[in-house]
Amino acid sequence: MNWIKIIIAAVFEIGWVVGLTHASSTIEWLFTVIAIVLSFYLLINASKSLPVGTAYAVFVGLGTTGVTVFDFLVFAHTINVGKVILIFTLLIGVIGLKLVTTDKGDEAK
Repeated sequence: MNWIKIIIAAVFEIGWVVGLTHASSTIEWLFTVIAIVLSFYLLINASKSLPVGTAYAVFVGLGTTGVTVFDFLVFAHTINVGKVILIFTLLIGVIGLKLVTTDKGDEAK
Protein backbone atom coordinates (compact mmCIF):
# COMPACT_ATOMS: atom_id res chain seq x y z
CA MET A 1 0.00 0.00 0.00
CA ASN A 2 2.86 2.40 0.75
CA TRP A 3 4.30 1.97 -2.74
CA ILE A 4 0.90 2.92 -4.16
CA LYS A 5 1.03 6.09 -2.05
CA ILE A 6 4.43 6.88 -3.58
CA ILE A 7 3.05 6.38 -7.11
CA ILE A 8 0.03 8.60 -6.40
CA ALA A 9 2.32 11.20 -4.81
CA ALA A 10 4.43 11.17 -7.99
CA VAL A 11 1.30 11.80 -10.09
CA PHE A 12 0.51 14.82 -7.92
CA GLU A 13 4.14 15.90 -8.30
CA ILE A 14 3.68 15.93 -12.07
CA GLY A 15 0.60 18.09 -11.56
CA TRP A 16 2.29 20.66 -9.36
CA VAL A 17 5.43 20.88 -11.48
CA VAL A 18 3.30 21.54 -14.55
CA GLY A 19 1.19 23.94 -12.49
CA LEU A 20 4.22 25.93 -11.35
CA THR A 21 5.21 26.37 -14.98
CA HIS A 22 1.84 26.99 -16.60
CA ALA A 23 -0.64 28.22 -13.97
CA SER A 24 -2.08 31.59 -14.89
CA SER A 25 -5.34 31.88 -12.95
CA THR A 26 -6.26 31.72 -9.29
CA ILE A 27 -8.00 28.37 -9.74
CA GLU A 28 -4.94 26.88 -11.47
CA TRP A 29 -2.71 28.14 -8.65
CA LEU A 30 -5.11 26.70 -6.09
CA PHE A 31 -4.93 23.27 -7.77
CA THR A 32 -1.14 23.58 -7.89
CA VAL A 33 -0.95 24.25 -4.14
CA ILE A 34 -3.34 21.37 -3.42
CA ALA A 35 -1.17 19.06 -5.56
CA ILE A 36 1.96 20.15 -3.65
CA VAL A 37 0.33 19.45 -0.29
CA LEU A 38 -1.09 16.08 -1.36
CA SER A 39 2.12 14.88 -2.99
CA PHE A 40 4.25 15.63 0.06
CA TYR A 41 1.62 14.35 2.48
CA LEU A 42 1.54 11.00 0.68
CA LEU A 43 5.34 10.88 0.45
CA ILE A 44 5.78 11.61 4.16
CA ASN A 45 3.04 9.16 5.11
CA ALA A 46 4.56 6.35 3.03
CA SER A 47 8.04 7.14 4.39
CA LYS A 48 6.88 6.16 7.85
CA SER A 49 6.97 2.52 6.69
CA LEU A 50 9.53 2.67 3.86
CA PRO A 51 13.17 3.74 3.92
CA VAL A 52 13.14 7.50 3.33
CA GLY A 53 15.97 7.52 0.78
CA THR A 54 14.38 4.84 -1.36
CA ALA A 55 10.90 6.34 -1.12
CA TYR A 56 12.20 9.77 -2.12
CA ALA A 57 14.28 8.38 -5.00
CA VAL A 58 11.27 6.52 -6.40
CA PHE A 59 9.05 9.59 -5.92
CA VAL A 60 11.48 11.90 -7.73
CA GLY A 61 12.31 9.36 -10.43
CA LEU A 62 8.67 8.74 -11.30
CA GLY A 63 7.90 12.46 -11.13
CA THR A 64 10.80 13.37 -13.40
CA THR A 65 9.85 10.72 -15.92
CA GLY A 66 6.20 11.77 -15.78
CA VAL A 67 6.95 15.46 -16.30
CA THR A 68 9.22 14.67 -19.26
CA VAL A 69 6.60 12.43 -20.90
CA PHE A 70 3.83 14.95 -20.14
CA ASP A 71 5.85 17.78 -21.73
CA PHE A 72 6.39 15.64 -24.81
CA LEU A 73 2.76 14.53 -25.16
CA VAL A 74 0.91 17.69 -24.16
CA PHE A 75 3.25 20.59 -24.90
CA ALA A 76 5.06 19.05 -27.90
CA HIS A 77 8.53 19.51 -26.38
CA THR A 78 11.24 17.75 -28.27
CA ILE A 79 12.49 14.37 -27.21
CA ASN A 80 15.60 12.67 -28.51
CA VAL A 81 17.32 9.33 -28.19
CA GLY A 82 19.47 10.56 -25.31
CA LYS A 83 16.42 11.56 -23.26
CA VAL A 84 14.73 8.22 -23.95
CA ILE A 85 17.82 6.26 -22.90
CA LEU A 86 18.18 8.32 -19.71
CA ILE A 87 14.49 7.95 -18.84
CA PHE A 88 14.73 4.17 -19.24
CA THR A 89 17.89 4.15 -17.14
CA LEU A 90 16.08 6.17 -14.46
CA LEU A 91 13.08 3.83 -14.53
CA ILE A 92 15.31 0.75 -14.28
CA GLY A 93 16.93 2.30 -11.21
CA VAL A 94 13.57 3.14 -9.64
CA ILE A 95 12.21 -0.35 -10.29
CA GLY A 96 15.43 -1.87 -8.94
CA LEU A 97 15.22 0.18 -5.74
CA LYS A 98 11.63 -0.89 -5.25
CA LEU A 99 12.46 -4.55 -5.77
CA VAL A 100 15.32 -4.64 -3.27
CA THR A 101 13.60 -2.57 -0.58
CA THR A 102 11.35 -3.99 2.12
CA ASP A 103 9.03 -2.15 4.47
CA LYS A 104 10.63 -1.10 7.77
CA GLY A 105 8.17 -3.33 9.61
CA ASP A 106 9.37 -6.38 7.64
CA GLU A 107 13.02 -5.78 8.60
CA ALA A 108 12.23 -5.98 12.32
CA LYS A 109 10.77 -9.51 12.02
